[in-house]
Amino acid sequence: MIIIKHRHLFYIFSGFLILVSIGALVFYGLPLGIDFTGGTILEVEFVGQRPSIDVLRERLGGAGFSEARLQPSGEKSLILRLPDITEEEHQALLVGLANSGVISEIFKEKRFDSIGPVIGKELLRKAVIAIGLVILLILVFISWIFRKVSKPVSSWKYAVIAILALIHDVMIPVGLFAVLGRFFGAEVDALFVTALLTILGFSVHDTIVVFDRIRENLSKASASDDFAFTVGKSLKETLGRSLATSFALFLMLASLFWFGAETTKYFALTLLVGVITGTYSSICLASPLIVTWNDFEQRRRKALT
Repeated sequence: MIIIKHRHLFYIFSGFLILVSIGALVFYGLPLGIDFTGGTILEVEFVGQRPSIDVLRERLGGAGFSEARLQPSGEKSLILRLPDITEEEHQALLVGLANSGVISEIFKEKRFDSIGPVIGKELLRKAVIAIGLVILLILVFISWIFRKVSKPVSSWKYAVIAILALIHDVMIPVGLFAVLGRFFGAEVDALFVTALLTILGFSVHDTIVVFDRIRENLSKASASDDFAFTVGKSLKETLGRSLATSFALFLMLASLFWFGAETTKYFALTLLVGVITGTYSSICLASPLIVTWNDFEQRRRKALT
């Protein structure tokens, strides 16, 4: 199959994406939201037309809240993010936003959440543990279900390659968020972690489908059959199914991104990127890596004999 034959081109492309993602993280950093750093989020909906962002920033600066980050939501709503504030400061913020007008006649407060820095750090720690635990369990699971497939590639190698593909699938959305945070004010919150966990589940599911077909074809193949040919045949047999499933999910997420609420746009975008990278890695990265690893082992054995 052409993917197996030209697998080095896909390695180069994936390596480039990973390097760009790492570069974005190094230079821009990951924009952690108040879910992990602590702080306050306020969402209001204006009764009439929403003032311009510049006007609102001027009002908040005059009230002593120049550090607030403003994000439009829909046509009339506004989301404000700022460090942790007291109830007195909360009321002063509303007065400053109303610009000495009657608050109830200018906007309605839809949401006010305050998270302390200690709770934020605890949430961040648990998010990292959750992602690490999922990856570890996937490693154990794949090694177990492929335990009877030992030739020509050991079962644990399938698991390692699946984990490498998952790291690839997670790194790209993370790098994208570093860029979005730098230029568009996006922030990493609990929804982003949920999206990453969803990407891990989707990606490993797609990869296991291909691996399972390789296992089936290996059991039917004769000793003279080339391993690369068997992998290519398995990819060809599962390609249509993988693309159809991913395309259906892509349409749903694209609809959520374009027509959904403003607060879920970055969540939908993360999943969109994850679906694309997950499908790509399952087809163009995971299976070709098995062939490359097998070729390397064969060359090493010949060199030792």
